[in-house]
Amino acid sequence: MNRKEIIKELDEVLTTYCEDCLLKAHFRKENGKKFAHRFCISQCTVGSKLKDYGEKLKS
Repeated sequence: MNRKEIIKELDEVLTTYCEDCLLKAHFRKENGKKFAHRFCISQCTVGSKLKDYGEKLKS
């Protein structure tokens, strides 16, 4: 997979799952932006997929 394809898939995942995420909105409202971001990165399955794409882009 080349860089352009990875970025396209990354954008699709963000648009599909993250833009209107109810968990992210709830955690952001109740616990703040930092907590919501940490949850997305460390516990959300979509967040782990995004991290995988990031690793592919780094190499």
